[in-house]
Amino acid sequence: MRFSIFALAGAAALTAFGAHAAEYAIDPHHTYATFAIDHNGASINRGRFDNVSGTIEFDLAARSGKVDVSVDANAVSAGSQQFNDHLRSPDLFNVAKFPAMRFVSDKFVFDDGGKLTEVQGQMTLLGQTHPLVLKASQFTCYENHMAKAEACGGDFEATIDRTLWGMNYAAKEMGNAQVRIGVTIEAFRKQPAQ
Repeated sequence: MRFSIFALAGAAALTAFGAHAAEYAIDPHHTYATFAIDHNGASINRGRFDNVSGTIEFDLAARSGKVDVSVDANAVSAGSQQFNDHLRSPDLFNVAKFPAMRFVSDKFVFDDGGKLTEVQGQMTLLGQTHPLVLKASQFTCYENHMAKAEACGGDFEATIDRTLWGMNYAAKEMGNAQVRIGVTIEAFRKQPAQ
């Protein structure tokens, strides 16, 4: 799951957010999760999950936020139907038994300049939950003129050992259980209820 979430630049953004946490609705057209794994040292296998849902809250003034995001494991796409079917099988994502992956966080880390650097949380995969830190490679908020709303978004990355979550298929044979995961996410600020 570069899975998702926020770092802002400048006092103008601070003014826009105010002192209270705001809620954001995920933009499904600009949000997805990816993975990349070495295939026997010969190539890199890559895949993408386009069905991401969940809730996001963010408070710049308090430098805090909450994220609860789910990724539909059945929505995996890796370039061929045969590979997609194997990814969905009990060997790997086992989507019949575990249809979703989930990332939950209430710990946002900022640098001294107020830029979001990472989101610390817990990832659930194959029914097992372990800590995961998503590093922000970029993040900003801006006025989205098409949606007529403020949008925040960025790219987040991590490298995991898939066997920690019980995804052991061919890990010894391939000699590498490391998987680079990423979340690209954008979300629109919701208007407060009147």
